[in-house]
Amino acid sequence: MSDTAPPRSRWLALTVLSAAGLMTILDGSIVTVAMPAIQSDLGFSPAGLSWTVNAYLIAFGGLLLLAGRLGDLIGRKTMFLAGNGVFTAASLLAGAATTPGVLIAARFLQGVGSAMASAVVLGILVTLFTEPRERAKAIGVFSFTGAAGASIGQVLGGVLTDALNWHWIFLINLPIGLLTIAAAIPALPRDRGLGLASGADIAGAVLVTAGLMLGIYTVVKVEEHGWLAGHTLGLGAVSLALLAAFIVRQARAATPLMPLRVFRSRNVSGANVVQMLTLSAMFAFQIIVALYMQKVLHYTALETGLAMLPAAVAIGGVSLFVSARLIARLGTRTVLVTGLALLFGSMAWLTRIPVNAAYVTDLLPVMVLIAGGGLVLPALANLGMSGAKADDAGLASGLFNTTQQIGMALGVAVLSTLAAAKTERLLGEGKSEAVALTNGYHLAFTVSAGLLVAALVVALIVLREPKAEAAPVTAETPAQPVVAA
Repeated sequence: MSDTAPPRSRWLALTVLSAAGLMTILDGSIVTVAMPAIQSDLGFSPAGLSWTVNAYLIAFGGLLLLAGRLGDLIGRKTMFLAGNGVFTAASLLAGAATTPGVLIAARFLQGVGSAMASAVVLGILVTLFTEPRERAKAIGVFSFTGAAGASIGQVLGGVLTDALNWHWIFLINLPIGLLTIAAAIPALPRDRGLGLASGADIAGAVLVTAGLMLGIYTVVKVEEHGWLAGHTLGLGAVSLALLAAFIVRQARAATPLMPLRVFRSRNVSGANVVQMLTLSAMFAFQIIVALYMQKVLHYTALETGLAMLPAAVAIGGVSLFVSARLIARLGTRTVLVTGLALLFGSMAWLTRIPVNAAYVTDLLPVMVLIAGGGLVLPALANLGMSGAKADDAGLASGLFNTTQQIGMALGVAVLSTLAAAKTERLLGEGKSEAVALTNGYHLAFTVSAGLLVAALVVALIVLREPKAEAAPVTAETPAQPVVAA
């Protein structure tokens, strides 16, 4: 791949990559409005239901670094096509699932396929678009596609669940996946990998994936065992030990998944911490608000999707039409802080949401304030890449994708578990189901607001305004041990 590729070819490739991103985001958001139907049909427990999300996110987040390295070894186009193939096949399995175990296994495989494809997308983009303005425009289009996927997924999930059944929220991926694969074969430039003989840190991948999966499982089971139970403390300690062993491995391995030198940049380190805190709050918001609308306000799946549509449109519109201009005028760090403040406002508003909320006065303001996400995400990407040297651009992008997925998984697990535990306690005290659920959600929103305050503090203390454009990455840039490809 080269920055000398014809402009038309570059934008055609961007279209294909955006379609793949649309499918990934679509799959995440389309599940949220169908979760009550899935729980009822397959007999999931409340804690077990979260694994329809967690299984996907843990596979996705845990394998991104390895997938990026493999893309470096066998070729980015090859990895992209293989990932889309795995994701499409897993979607068929999910759509045919009749038991919780099969669905969770299929969701895990979907996460594997998404990691394989997504790990190489950013690398392909930055090698095709090396001029700063064009690259910013390309990333803006890609970000907008993600927001569009969230919006389409929420509405489409409601339509398919109400009109047909929840199985079709996964089967809809089949035509998208097959068309993406067919279009990618001629559209994406061919690249040569380093060859498998160069090696990949399989041991590191096993350690980080096992540590993350065990950690999320431990948190999900807190509702059953309690925070101070031997089960929680024991498995939590094992999870931390696995992650610590991963870090030690990265310091000593000849070809590490995540060379630790990348953390020397305060912008790289700070942006990843802010992203993890922010997405822990915001992804759980997407799920918990959908549950609140259906279980407390008794919205249908379609009504829930339509009710959340303004939020997705606001985030997408701001990321595409507003964020780049504000960054150029006010600076990246200022835009990030402003977006975080807006997101905090949305979470603070939700902490007072009543049992009998009116959409226009109680929920619509949240959907407007959530547009802060359209400022936060592009600003974080800018800051997260600005501190990386040219030789570490692939590593920085792989790390950025990984912390994004870890933040989502942790947010879903922790906040849904806290909400479920409080709801259970209030039900035991004789409160009505609506009151107990609402108070449980209040706790989740309060913790989300706290996470955003922490993100604001880190942004103000650690992050600095980028002083210069990061060096362009081209097809001739030497490959590093870890590449988001």
